[in-house]
Amino acid sequence: MSTNLAQQLREGTTKSHSMAENVSFVKSFLGGVVDKKSYRQLVANLYFIYEAIEEQIEKNKNNLCVNAIYFPELYRKESLVRDLDYYYGNGWINQIEPSSATRIYVDRIHQIGYSNPELLIAHSYTRYIGDLSGGQILKKIAQNAMQLPNNKGTSFYDFELIDNEKLFKDIYRESLNNIPLDNKQINQIIAEANIAFNLNMKIFQELNSNLIKIMLMLLISSINNFRKKFS
Repeated sequence: MSTNLAQQLREGTTKSHSMAENVSFVKSFLGGVVDKKSYRQLVANLYFIYEAIEEQIEKNKNNLCVNAIYFPELYRKESLVRDLDYYYGNGWINQIEPSSATRIYVDRIHQIGYSNPELLIAHSYTRYIGDLSGGQILKKIAQNAMQLPNNKGTSFYDFELIDNEKLFKDIYRESLNNIPLDNKQINQIIAEANIAFNLNMKIFQELNSNLIKIMLMLLISSINNFRKKFS
């Protein structure tokens, strides 16, 4: 019997989705304004997030609920490794660390993986389906805004193991709908999906704060240089 979980998730996270899209960093990105330093920190943050999600999905893949969303073709960790190698160079692993908001996100993933693994469904839905749906548009924005060479620094957006995006999303949606869940579990998953959106917003807000600091530093530097010319 179908629970219609896919539709319930979409409707139950509409407000959170809209709020996430209106964070200044996201609005700037969608508008084609991308600071490369902030973007590479985002890539680093995503690496730690997907490492945690994929570790917990693998550990819990024999759980009936988690097994329903066990699609390794969605995994992003390896693609992020390629992007990190581009942005940071060969020694990237020694140069990156998760931001404060990212640590909270990663801790949450591990917490539910150990105590309530069916809630991993919410994080899979929030991250992977969002990435798959808007990936190519975001890839073009990143390429144009940062003037990236072809297929460099944007591996994250390429799902090489998925040939037909629409067909895959139909399969994923059907799999969600067929997970044997009661109403309490469904409500918990929807609540967790909203938590996931909020955790993502916190990361974007951090990046926006960093971008503002950089812009202020550049402005102060320009003013100081201007003054020196006329002193």
